[in-house]
Amino acid sequence: MPEMKLEMQVNGRKVMRLADPGQRLLDFLRDELNLTGTKEGCGAGECGTCSVFVDGKLVKSCLMPVAKAQGAEIQTVEGLAKPGELEAIQKAFHKTGASQCGYCIPGMVMAATSVLREAPEASLDEIKERMGGNICRCTGYSKIIEAVALARDVVTGRASPAVLEPETVGESYIGHNVRRLDAPSKVTGRLKYAGDMVMPDMAHMAVLRSPHAHAEIVSIDTSEAEAMAGVACVITAADVPGTDGFGVFVHDQPVMARGKVRHVGEAVAAVAAEDAATARRALTKIKVEYRDLPGLFDPEDALKPGAPVIHDYAPDNMVKHIPIRKGDIEAGFAAADLILEEAFSTQQVEHAYLEPEAGIAYVDHDDVVTVISPSQNITHHRHMLAGILALPINKVRFIMSPVGGGFGGKEDMIYQGMLALAAMKTHRPVRLVFTREESIAASAKRHPSRVTYRMGLTRDGRITAIRFEMLSDGGAYGMSSEGVMRKAAILSCGPYEIENLWIDTRAVYTNNTPSGAFRTFGGMQAQFATESMMDIAAERLGLDPFEIRRRNMMRAGSLTHTQQRLTSASIDRVLEAAEQASRWEPGAPTMRGPMRGDLGGPGTRAPCTLGARFETPKDSKERVA
Repeated sequence: MPEMKLEMQVNGRKVMRLADPGQRLLDFLRDELNLTGTKEGCGAGECGTCSVFVDGKLVKSCLMPVAKAQGAEIQTVEGLAKPGELEAIQKAFHKTGASQCGYCIPGMVMAATSVLREAPEASLDEIKERMGGNICRCTGYSKIIEAVALARDVVTGRASPAVLEPETVGESYIGHNVRRLDAPSKVTGRLKYAGDMVMPDMAHMAVLRSPHAHAEIVSIDTSEAEAMAGVACVITAADVPGTDGFGVFVHDQPVMARGKVRHVGEAVAAVAAEDAATARRALTKIKVEYRDLPGLFDPEDALKPGAPVIHDYAPDNMVKHIPIRKGDIEAGFAAADLILEEAFSTQQVEHAYLEPEAGIAYVDHDDVVTVISPSQNITHHRHMLAGILALPINKVRFIMSPVGGGFGGKEDMIYQGMLALAAMKTHRPVRLVFTREESIAASAKRHPSRVTYRMGLTRDGRITAIRFEMLSDGGAYGMSSEGVMRKAAILSCGPYEIENLWIDTRAVYTNNTPSGAFRTFGGMQAQFATESMMDIAAERLGLDPFEIRRRNMMRAGSLTHTQQRLTSASIDRVLEAAEQASRWEPGAPTMRGPMRGDLGGPGTRAPCTLGARFETPKDSKERVA
């Protein structure tokens, strides 16, 4: 499409540019005017990180062709306040601690500004409704809503502007509400994330990804892509000069697929070009011949004899097995008056951090290969990359850019190696920014898990024995699976002192998207099962669910599952606080009382979907009715 002359007012300044009229307003603001406070989180108008004002109306700039802004007055987050100053809403975000990773915050500030302009007397419910088009993955929204309400009160005169000022701190910061040092850069949009960064003569990367879950790579022909005008280089696994492998615990993952692909979305080749559009077009010119291999998509199938082997080093497809044994499990079950058995499962979960993966790599004046990215483990990444590039460690540098949400998902070095190879091959800076679709396809997820649980209890609710077995889908590469299985095993039976334990946690390879670290990794899957079992046991025994936990909880002097003697324990205070906060009415549970999954107050209960099988012990003790 031929370029057209665009004229508009942007943050009070007249702007004239020749631009593609089909270009998104978002790209025009970021690429042509360097107004990177306006972010891209989804590219589909869902997350609100790209919110700007067009002729006074809040719009999602990722959905608006720049041609429609012809002659308009545009205001971005950078134009809300004079340089070095903050508007009331920005001060309120700073005051309440509403910004965490900060990636969504410029869009949130714009949406909040719209609320204050259009409905300055808005109630809390109206504030929530009007802010509903903006997503945050860090805060839980409460501090954001608090900030908007605080700014509302100041703007309408209900509160003095002095409430927006920082609290006075005495000799110690302990016990005081200390404001984040990085908040001003986040609420003004000045903070630069990796995808915001540009360098002179920078090339742009696009990645060719596998459409197959498990296939041999018969051949790759990159010649046509390399011959395209504007293409700086094409890289494949053949360009790796050193030991091609990385991972958090086992270095089983190549920079790009080597010999075969193991999951849909795995990187096969990458192109660096003058612009992202050229790089994407070049991907279509790369010819890859595949030969399909049988795939594994269920973790139980991965353990069957004769199952396809995902990695040669693990012929049984086992990533990691963590066993814990304590006491005499058979004696423990023999002493039980009631034995419960149940199965639990949890699903794969996407991190959905609002900042998609991004990075920029270059070779500096001292021939040091430098990678800037939101890596959550840059020291480990640096050491792995040195081996991949066959360089001494002093010739590899990692710089951690601000992390626009990570939650463990940015521990994995799934693209930094490609950037480094391209920078070395071109001797130019190279930047890669994932699309949201690419992020979902290629990044690690929370481990799906299946737990089989057997618990023995006495009539008075004391646990005599537990057998806990977890099978988790590790996906195509090891990533954080070993650590997740360790944490799951250690935390499997909760904060309860149990004399007789039999614990097995296993992660296996499949041809699914790799699984990795995610907040409370391993612990969440295990605690879901354990706390559900505690509720089932309380209901079956006619005990108060808080009381059954108190009878089994660890105390000072307790011996943990891994033989650690505790010198202190606080679960009693946690239970007391939870009991008070939930307005719990003590007593034996009834079908009308709050139980697992309850979202209501006292006396209400969500439908229970968890059942239990009950087994009478072999010594024929009376089963609790």
